[in-house]
Amino acid sequence: MTEPLASLLTALDLTDTGARTSEDIFTGPSQWMPLGRVFGGQVLAQSIIAATRTVEDDRSIHSMHGYFLRPGDVNFPITFSVDRIHDGRSFSRRRTQAYQNGLPILSMIASYQTEDEGIEHQDAMPDGLPDPESLPSTASSLEDVRHPVAQYWASQRPFDMRHVTSPVYLSVEGDRVAHQAVWFRTIGDMPDDPRLHQAALAYASDYTIMESIMRRHGIAWATPGLKAASLDHAMWWHRPARVDEWLLYVQESPTAGGGRGLAEGRIFTRDGRLVASVAQEATIRLPRTED
Repeated sequence: MTEPLASLLTALDLTDTGARTSEDIFTGPSQWMPLGRVFGGQVLAQSIIAATRTVEDDRSIHSMHGYFLRPGDVNFPITFSVDRIHDGRSFSRRRTQAYQNGLPILSMIASYQTEDEGIEHQDAMPDGLPDPESLPSTASSLEDVRHPVAQYWASQRPFDMRHVTSPVYLSVEGDRVAHQAVWFRTIGDMPDDPRLHQAALAYASDYTIMESIMRRHGIAWATPGLKAASLDHAMWWHRPARVDEWLLYVQESPTAGGGRGLAEGRIFTRDGRLVASVAQEATIRLPRTED
């Protein structure tokens, strides 16, 4: 197994401390990041794993809503407290708080449901898009860029990300549109644990979603003085999926204003099943220029 994928699995293998107050307590490591801040997708996925550990096996996560409260520090582990809010006949709700140094860095509520049948429909996956095998990987796009963030994205992330149009790492090419699509999958095989795949899907959902806002305004990640941060993250799981198989992440931004932008995403399997929907609001700020 490659080191980046092993790092992901280690991060998601939380330790049950055995401590019990009115909540369940778990701890987990922070993955190294070049700028020293914990990746938001990591703490989201870990919070989901913590909540899932307290739910019966016949109930799967179908939604979560989380707020990023403070930046996490990669030099410290994270403590997760889970409040078993409610267990009904079909649904269970959990609240997870993630802490570092006694301060909350994320607050999340998740809902779980027993398998059920009912009405069903879904949006169709966009057609006419190139296959992931025909697109350049992040590694090939950034391998010659001698910057610690670029080198990390190129070789240390556990997911292979392939933009359908050119990525916005160094510049924004083409029309200034508020939408994009990205193929992704883990860089190796994952264990056959559906709950692990659900958490890893949340992890990956935080990588590129705000780029739909950035692309609309011609903002690349390399823009000098750019300050971008996720404020919140919501996700809905519709159908099972494996993150070690190619998934298409279709993203768009309906609005931006007041220093914030809203981004929405839909994740499809290669054969067109809609497996998840995502929404995120982010702050995106550029340096003020004097007239």
